Amino acid sequence: MDFFLFTIYALAAWRLCRLIIEDTITESLREAIWKRFPPHTFLGYLITCYWCTGIYVASLLTVGYILVPSVMSIIATALALAASVGIINKLVDKD
Repeated sequence: MDFFLFTIYALAAWRLCRLIIEDTITESLREAIWKRFPPHTFLGYLITCYWCTGIYVASLLTVGYILVPSVMSIIATALALAASVGIINKLVDKD
């Protein structure tokens, strides 16, 4: 994996982690999980911690890259572009 591809996958992993941990669109899913597994439990904590979620997301992306690189390339690129939009927005829109 060259540096460019690594950067794409790093941005994709960050975006997917943020989607799981923080984004409003997945809030109802997080709350449903927390009803069964509160944040202080092992499974509940997994969706509150970037380090924890990052390991599983990175593993999923890596396995996908190995098994179905053409499909994972599309998914990773879309996630990386979405991450880039968010980062650029934060830099430009400092309100």
